[in-house]
Amino acid sequence: MLKIFGVPFSVNVNKVRYTANYIGLDYELIKVDILKGEQKSQEFLAVNPAGKVPVMVDDNFILFESMAISRYLASRHRSELYPEDLKKRARVDQWIDFCSIHLQMALNRIFFNRIIAPKIGIPKDEETLNAGLKLVEQFIPVLEGQLEKNEFVSGGFPSLSDTNLLAILDPVEAMGLNINRYPNLYQWFQNLKKEDFYTKCHLDYAETLKDLG
Repeated sequence: MLKIFGVPFSVNVNKVRYTANYIGLDYELIKVDILKGEQKSQEFLAVNPAGKVPVMVDDNFILFESMAISRYLASRHRSELYPEDLKKRARVDQWIDFCSIHLQMALNRIFFNRIIAPKIGIPKDEETLNAGLKLVEQFIPVLEGQLEKNEFVSGGFPSLSDTNLLAILDPVEAMGLNINRYPNLYQWFQNLKKEDFYTKCHLDYAETLKDLG
């Protein structure tokens, strides 16, 4: 059986889980206690020398990095999430890169300072936090404009750019960010959270986040 190593509150793990669920794949989620440092064990480093989750094991094939795994699964199972048409696929990749490189990196700064830092007992880095907030305000309107014109992130069809962004946005409410000001993005977000591929993971990400302790 397909195995995915990770934790349910991880944005990157959920990118893979949403993809696998959408395709309809059976898989086993093998939890890695990252708070206790299991990802740094010699056993885990043998499958991912970077000591990060997720990791996928498909028979004897091992792969890490969330979007590499998602692309592999979609391609192997010929899913509509990653179209074979070159130009459509390039458009999907464009929005995956935009959301991962720009928006996720900005949100990571907020997530660490508002969620992780208090749990591990270190002070917030206000400069990093404010930089993240500023970047989010820069990049969110780009997505709002795209979803004003299109039902899905890459156009008129669901794709890996949607499962990617959905996972990236999962923690926004827990971080105290309000995306209601962006009606098209907000509606897209709410619509996808009702889909089976999402609810098979969690009904409420805030509840899943409690696993952090």
